[in-house]
Amino acid sequence: MNKTSALSLITLVFALVFYSQAYAREQPRQDLLRVGFVYNSPVGEVGWAYAQDMGRRAVAALPGAQTVHLDSVPEGPDSERVIRAMAEEGLGLIFTTSYGYMEPTLKVAKDFPRTVFMHCSGFKTAPNVGNYFGRMYQARYLTGIVAGGMSKSKILGYVAAFPIPEVIRGINAFTLGALSVNPEITVRVAWTQSWYNPELEKKAAESLLDRGADVIAQHQDSPEPQRAAEARGAFSVGYNSDMSRFAPKAHLTAAVWNWGPLYRQLAEEVAADRWRSSSLWLGLESGVVDIAPFGPMVPPDLQELAQQAKGDLVGGRLVVFTGPVKDQRGEMRIAPGETASDHDLRGMTWFVQGVLDDDR
Repeated sequence: MNKTSALSLITLVFALVFYSQAYAREQPRQDLLRVGFVYNSPVGEVGWAYAQDMGRRAVAALPGAQTVHLDSVPEGPDSERVIRAMAEEGLGLIFTTSYGYMEPTLKVAKDFPRTVFMHCSGFKTAPNVGNYFGRMYQARYLTGIVAGGMSKSKILGYVAAFPIPEVIRGINAFTLGALSVNPEITVRVAWTQSWYNPELEKKAAESLLDRGADVIAQHQDSPEPQRAAEARGAFSVGYNSDMSRFAPKAHLTAAVWNWGPLYRQLAEEVAADRWRSSSLWLGLESGVVDIAPFGPMVPPDLQELAQQAKGDLVGGRLVVFTGPVKDQRGEMRIAPGETASDHDLRGMTWFVQGVLDDDR
């Protein structure tokens, strides 16, 4: 076992001990709906786990609800042990909030048929397992409009985690939004192969700035790309939550999550025995996805353009992935007048023209 694996195991053991002790101290009543949350990164003050925890707090405010959570749980076998420990404690509803928790969630769910599991960003279901996500690509398109309108170099940088459909779909939507206001825009991508690694995120942003990017976007959990942009006098677009306080001179807007209403709804359905397994993919109209307030440097006409596009997306007058859309090689992927199906979007593994990915 290497040092990293040993440290991860030690961290997990301490987390499980803490969870068991905390749970025992609380001595929950049997009439409470007990809800668990598993996060893959620290809650902190910003980012993915922070946005998820805002949703947890909304559930905790419900009469008769009690919540527990664990953060920084690695994907894979470690997450299975944590999910199983929560199920063994008799929780009625467990949210597993990272793509890599999908298979562990399904495995544990088989052994606890009376527990409801909701997995975020996956695609598999079971009688007691549902999945949910938001059409974040819609918000990405809007932030692309802002980034494209603010860029002088016509090069946008994008710090990304893993080359999976969710991330690729977001990069493509961001690029299409930018191209809608400036057809000469290119988007350079730097991969970190990690959801949360502040040091790598900062270095990736700096490498993009070195290659001429004057706006940095991200599919990452920390605000380090924002800070890197501000340090170089560039602009930035955040993700997960409003990151403006970390880079007030750079932050244009952010693609953000608002999980509270959905989590409250699901908890109420479980409590009333009305929950049924399903796959939820909610757009701007639901409020689950949105954009953060614009920074003061964004001109009013550009703000108005983005808001108009938002209204068109909500009203169905605008669909992000409508043809003609070509890929990097110039091959037509979405024919003129056609729109990509949800099936195609969920399996998207190709980049639109305008994306420059040095690693692929």
